[in-house]
Amino acid sequence: MATWQEIEKDAPEFAEKVRGRFEAGRHKTMATLRKDGSPRISASELQFEDGEVTFGMMGDSLKLADVRRDPRIAVHSPSIDPPENEADWHGDAKLSGRAVEVPPGPDAEEGSGAFRIDVTEVALTYLGGTPPDHLVIESWHEGTGWRRRTRK
Repeated sequence: MATWQEIEKDAPEFAEKVRGRFEAGRHKTMATLRKDGSPRISASELQFEDGEVTFGMMGDSLKLADVRRDPRIAVHSPSIDPPENEADWHGDAKLSGRAVEVPPGPDAEEGSGAFRIDVTEVALTYLGGTPPDHLVIESWHEGTGWRRRTRK
């Protein structure tokens, strides 16, 4: 698994675009796994700081219980509708990995959780071409690094 800093070093332009998609809005969508293995999606906030992707969860939340039981997560960037000129759409980003609990900050509420993400996979999708007539998929995977594909 990788830190965000390792991805930035391996594929800096890609990492910058992904970070921009995540920072385009405050609320992201996080997927965790319930006790029975089914998915749970929840709104979440996360930050890119000091070479890490970090987030917190309120105490007694179901997603906190999920992550403490099974740390596998996936996070989707805010969904921003494409503008009228779809060539100007920046796309969306996803990342997945494992949540690793870290010491909470000094202002953390009792029972809350603080985490960083050990990243295993990152994906960025957007429209390419002039006119925008195909989907561009850029991705980074643990062990293979960055790659770019297109689909008509």
